[in-house]
Amino acid sequence: MELRSIVEPLDLAGLFPQSQPLEVELGCGDASFLADYARRHPDRNFIGIERLLGRLRKLDRKGRRAGLTNLRGVRIESSYFLQYLLPPGLASALHIYFPDPWPKKRHRKNRLINESFPRLALAALVPGGEVYLRTDDEDYFAQMTGVFGASKEFQRIETPPELAELLTDFEREFRARGISTLRAAYRTPA
Repeated sequence: MELRSIVEPLDLAGLFPQSQPLEVELGCGDASFLADYARRHPDRNFIGIERLLGRLRKLDRKGRRAGLTNLRGVRIESSYFLQYLLPPGLASALHIYFPDPWPKKRHRKNRLINESFPRLALAALVPGGEVYLRTDDEDYFAQMTGVFGASKEFQRIETPPELAELLTDFEREFRARGISTLRAAYRTPA
């Protein structure tokens, strides 16, 4: 299904055949994580957000091959999607794995997880909704945990083992090179 508008919230009833809890991956890469996770959880709907068309095509191919009716992709910037397209209070979880670290100091303003991100996440999530973060970049991880730690609306929780064992394409690549994954997870009040 194609988006009818990029200025009006999504009609999730028209996007998925069944009404069920929604999880969103912001920056889904080659979709290896999201397609596997959606396959394991047919009782949930999933949207992968990606700016690069080639990666979104991979998500589509993987979902079609696996016959997943609970998986969709949207080609757009993640923060724009959260702010304008995702209807408020609908996502049960946001997954943000290995976002671009923008390592140069002058470029850090481009990072997805910044001081305003917890507000966007809170608006997107259902009460008790969760945010799962992964990165290999220590500086970015410090920023992620700092902005969520400063937010009174989020409480740090443990990443469930079942979720932690599902690897992204970047994570497999980094592990093969001996680079460890830094993880954090947060929950809103129920």
